[in-house]
Amino acid sequence: MVLVEVVRFTQKNGLKGSDGGWKDFLSRNDKKFGDSVSDPRKRSRDVLLAFLQTFSKDFQKYFGKLVKRQKERSAVQLYMNDFPDKVSPEQKLVQLTAEHPEYRKNYCFPSYQEGWKVLRIGEVSSLVSSSAMLAIDCEMVLCDDGMEAVVRVCVVDNNLEVKLDILVNPSKAITDYRTHITGVSKKDLGVTSSLVDVQKSLKRILSKGKILIGRAYIEIYVVRCALKIDYSQVIDTAYIFKYANLPTIASASLNSLCKSVLGYSVREEGKPHNCLKDAEAAMNLVLAKLKHGFNDPIEVAASSVTESDALKLLAHRIPMHLPCQELCKVSSGNPSIDDKIDSRIRGEFYSTCISFNEINEVEKAFEALDGQMTKDSGGRLQKYVLMKRDNGDVVSFYVRKMVYGCQPNQFEFPKKRPQPTEDAEPKKEQADGDQQKKKRKSKKHVN
Repeated sequence: MVLVEVVRFTQKNGLKGSDGGWKDFLSRNDKKFGDSVSDPRKRSRDVLLAFLQTFSKDFQKYFGKLVKRQKERSAVQLYMNDFPDKVSPEQKLVQLTAEHPEYRKNYCFPSYQEGWKVLRIGEVSSLVSSSAMLAIDCEMVLCDDGMEAVVRVCVVDNNLEVKLDILVNPSKAITDYRTHITGVSKKDLGVTSSLVDVQKSLKRILSKGKILIGRAYIEIYVVRCALKIDYSQVIDTAYIFKYANLPTIASASLNSLCKSVLGYSVREEGKPHNCLKDAEAAMNLVLAKLKHGFNDPIEVAASSVTESDALKLLAHRIPMHLPCQELCKVSSGNPSIDDKIDSRIRGEFYSTCISFNEINEVEKAFEALDGQMTKDSGGRLQKYVLMKRDNGDVVSFYVRKMVYGCQPNQFEFPKKRPQPTEDAEPKKEQADGDQQKKKRKSKKHVN
């Protein structure tokens, strides 16, 4: 499994060895199947190793770090499963971040490139019980090579004590200081501290499994890419809350979260960023989550909701054999249906969006939809729909709005899947559900 993840990493980053990329390697070296079986999970350990050995020694050294990282993650997961009582609440938020559906896609760093530091997480037993946290933020300017560079880094601990507040000389010409955003001007950067100095400081203060907190994957990704640090002990403030009026894959900004969770805004309209205050705000969000739970979905500021999302319904857990265009049969109005794409496929099911031209069409279509109201795993209102196809088959799926105007937990709806109507033919999925219920009942009797 570890080697599978490393091969997937090469695919995601378009890395190539002496025989090309993964599929090129299979085409050249597998005379029987070629690249027709390209899923790394379906290939032997010997084949995976042979592919990785086509890379240079520097790459193989880096792959070794990835293998160690993956083994550390597996060891942490195993320890947490075996000793759940010893896992700190803070570490559970690290796990919650890693379990977010967008985590793997958004937290893949090019740490094989020159200048990057891959930091170890330490001993597993001390790691999972650790409650030490550090929140980080930084400011960046635009340089004449078209790249961004870090000019200020701030780090605070659990007690909001400043552990690092340093101005950084990017060592190259700056074309835009973005003073209106960063609050940093030319006169502030008469300093000698370099990015390497910051990396050393962070490596020192992140020792012994400390947890790094950041604000929304976009910001924390940029921060870590700018600092060139790959570290897996992370809490993403956007991934630890559920949202009542945002799409499943959407994330709320730091400002929106602070308004909803903490009751205040991080910065006034039109004022520049202050990365020290932003780091403090990120830490306060995590502390509030630890203290108060916030397990129910929260509403965030309307500015976090895009207009395009407001014009859509999300259909999910759709059986793979059902063509997506057939969903038009259950929707009023004249909607368009997104094509079925790989990123929305989950095993035997997929999801897609039903788009409308006007917001009132979305409301009318959802209200007119014939289905029983329930909740999804995030507590958002949805309808369980049964659709009879032209061939007589009955299929089921769920439909919900991408954006809500009110919190779903104001109403009482069943979380369990409702039973189909009497005239609908029971399908395999329903039968499996009934068998699972019987198993649960029998376990209760045994206990």
